[in-house]
Amino acid sequence: FFLMIRRPPRSTLDRSSAASDVYKRQVSTQSTWDSNIPMEGSITIEGNVVDIEAGLIHKGSVVIKNGKIEAVNKGALVTDTETGPFIMPGIIESHVHIEDSLLCPQEFAKTAISQGTVACVCDPHEIANVMGIPGIEYMIENSKDTPLKFFYGAPSCVPATNFETSGAILGPKEIEELMVRPDIFFLGEFMNFPGVINRGEKEMAKIAAAKKAGKPIDGHAPGVRGENLDKYISAGISTDHECFAYEEAKEKVMKGMKIIVRDGSAAHNMEALHKLIDEYPLEVMLCTDDIHPDDLYAKGHINHVMRLALGHGCKLFNVLRAACINPVKHYKIPVGLLKVGDPADLITVDSLTKLNTKSSYINGKLVFDSPNIKFTVTKPKIVNNFNASPIKEDSIIVKAESDIIKVIGVVDKDLITKKLIEKATISEKKEIVSDTARDILKIVVVNRYFDAKPSVSFIHGFGLKTGAIAFSISHDAHNITCVGVSDKDIVTAINLIISVKGGASATANGKSILLPLPIGGLMSELSTPEVAKLYQEIQDFSRSMGCKLTSPFPTLAFMGLTVIPEIKISDRGLFDVNTFKETSIFGDKQPFINQTEYYFL
Repeated sequence: FFLMIRRPPRSTLDRSSAASDVYKRQVSTQSTWDSNIPMEGSITIEGNVVDIEAGLIHKGSVVIKNGKIEAVNKGALVTDTETGPFIMPGIIESHVHIEDSLLCPQEFAKTAISQGTVACVCDPHEIANVMGIPGIEYMIENSKDTPLKFFYGAPSCVPATNFETSGAILGPKEIEELMVRPDIFFLGEFMNFPGVINRGEKEMAKIAAAKKAGKPIDGHAPGVRGENLDKYISAGISTDHECFAYEEAKEKVMKGMKIIVRDGSAAHNMEALHKLIDEYPLEVMLCTDDIHPDDLYAKGHINHVMRLALGHGCKLFNVLRAACINPVKHYKIPVGLLKVGDPADLITVDSLTKLNTKSSYINGKLVFDSPNIKFTVTKPKIVNNFNASPIKEDSIIVKAESDIIKVIGVVDKDLITKKLIEKATISEKKEIVSDTARDILKIVVVNRYFDAKPSVSFIHGFGLKTGAIAFSISHDAHNITCVGVSDKDIVTAINLIISVKGGASATANGKSILLPLPIGGLMSELSTPEVAKLYQEIQDFSRSMGCKLTSPFPTLAFMGLTVIPEIKISDRGLFDVNTFKETSIFGDKQPFINQTEYYFL
């Protein structure tokens, strides 16, 4: 048995052709950031000044003094969008869960800043599901060690449903306490759309707390349309990033919502939704939602999403508006828009189509000067909530009560799944087992908060021919999820994660790779290049095992998200999202469910 668990060397990853030279090797750190020291004196930056709202580019300069924009000098008009430098407002991530990058905020900031991001609108509901309010406070405190402007919201649905086990509960009282805090800027995505539509008491109390504080409320309503959508919006929900189809998104815009077009590691919606950027330029923002370290490091951040939009033919200034202007106005966050008197939050780029960052300024301070990051960070504190014991093979045996089973059907590059009804493959011991010929594999979820019998079902679409992969990032409760061929490999992969209290693992043919995630079982203490390299090795190893998915681990992470159709699995069993009920894995049996209890907590 061979196990790889190591701190990888600081080496490079292959970069996309769209990325600049800075992404072809690790950026270096040179000086320490101190947000308490004001920027003194003045700085003049010369180049082509991009006026996004006017839709014009001028030869000119920007003068920064005491952290603010003192002057924007504009000369002759410029029509060339390729020959820089171009001076423009900084880029904003409109919806992200930092934890899903596997990086702590300060390490995420180092990479994001080098790609032109100056601010992130963050929903910390991953660590909130694990640790509650102390987890949220951990993210806020860790973020203070960087110049990147992090704007955190209060997670609205912790746990996401009452059909899974999480590490914390945030009820109306906790939400009310959070919403009055000056370091909480919005109410996080309201995944409990059934509760909102049906005007659940707890849901409406949380919404009332946000309204009383005068803070916006993010939405999460995949596939919700018509009368139910009207009810959802009328409750006060203002955004949605979960649209999978153009007509759905268009209806939501027409009814008053802002649409955040998402293209991250697990969900890729730009192709379906890009037309909205030109049709409704004032109502659209951009996000990654969940971006994993290899994508962040190799492809870029929101600058990559912008390049995708431009590649689909979207108009340049509409893309810039979605990335730089609309988030500031919607969330009312203190980020500069390259206007006199604004905070000096700006970047220079080589071209307005390649969007490779040459320099970044936040509150007037030079924080990135290609190729150098101009600040350092301290070693992050380790916090966690992980109490699972190792499991044994006999705990994941499925006795053949029927020869017909429900199977989770994975949809590549998407978060939705299909409910499949398949004939089971039954062993001589009358046990249902994986069938690699038909790509029907066992999927197991293990409660990480206390010892309990694992939940077991079957899944189609991963394509593994041997081995198993496991992950302690499993939305939203973050129990351990594993897909594999043999029970032996499944148990090995799960127990590797338990041994380090969180991580990503892959095992096959006596070889294993493990990426520990000691911070909440969600994040690494390593640098972005180190995490990205080891994460890429695990992804590549899973592909060598036969996995045919574009992003194996991001996809695995969403198999437990019981608020996105059609069928998912939690630590308590198989869950039918369409009926919002727990269900047997056997096709001819349905467990009794109390119909009054299928709403969210």
